[in-house]
Amino acid sequence: MNGQPIDRRQEEFEEMARALRPRLHRYCARMAGSSTDGEDIVQETLLKAMEAWNRGDAIASPQAWLFRIAHNAALDFLRKRVRLEALSGGEPDVDVADPADEVARRETAAIGLRPFMKLSPAERSSVILMDVIGYSLREIGDIMGTTVPAIKASLHRGRARLVSLQDSVDNDDAPLSGEEQARLVRYVDLFNARDFDAVREMLAEDARLEVVGRQTLQGKSLVERYFTKYGGRDGWRLAVGRVDGRPAVLSHENNSPAPTNVILLEWRGDRIVGIRDFFFAPHVTEAADVRPA
Repeated sequence: MNGQPIDRRQEEFEEMARALRPRLHRYCARMAGSSTDGEDIVQETLLKAMEAWNRGDAIASPQAWLFRIAHNAALDFLRKRVRLEALSGGEPDVDVADPADEVARRETAAIGLRPFMKLSPAERSSVILMDVIGYSLREIGDIMGTTVPAIKASLHRGRARLVSLQDSVDNDDAPLSGEEQARLVRYVDLFNARDFDAVREMLAEDARLEVVGRQTLQGKSLVERYFTKYGGRDGWRLAVGRVDGRPAVLSHENNSPAPTNVILLEWRGDRIVGIRDFFFAPHVTEAADVRPA
């Protein structure tokens, strides 16, 4: 354990994780094309990293090490979801753009999440690590386990594709079916009316609640308490919307015109089997593409 007590080593890890979490989320959210999925990848990253840290593994550069774990976790997530192509983006191009181009960095950092999903994993990771996170070519090479020329090539291709894709991704949301719309509207209407008994009736017996960053509960009898806590708070209203293209419930606190929190619901027929509330993870809402339905 490098001569350190376990408790102190754990404290050091938690301090590092807190400091790097916003940057890790910016990376993972863009790799996944979704702020909420990005949070899942961050959680998996920190779990794997904590296990290795507590084993006392030798770590020369903790930040690069943590991003390397996040990079691999993001690729695993993408492979499971859509069978994307391998990490290698092919032979490096000979004539590539200057990777230190500050204008390109600023433009890339301002782009939303979903256009990144149109890039290959190599292009996506290179652009995010350079233009959004701010790593150097050599640091990116350490994280991705590849060469500087390959990173330059991926960076060049990725930047060019992002510019061409910005306008084409915004309007590709599939419309909600009548059933999906009706379920969400009913949930929101009952919630806003504070008719929590009727909302509880929508829960499946095996319903699962995750208040991200705070607690996870399984079973209707436990999840029901969640609504009681909302009932004790004033100054909020819910609305139907989308988060990174998927149907969601938007929460407006203190009559804010902009959503301050997002909630994802999972359904089995007309019963709710899953609730994910990001109230205690505001960075997720801040990074997400949140829109009214």
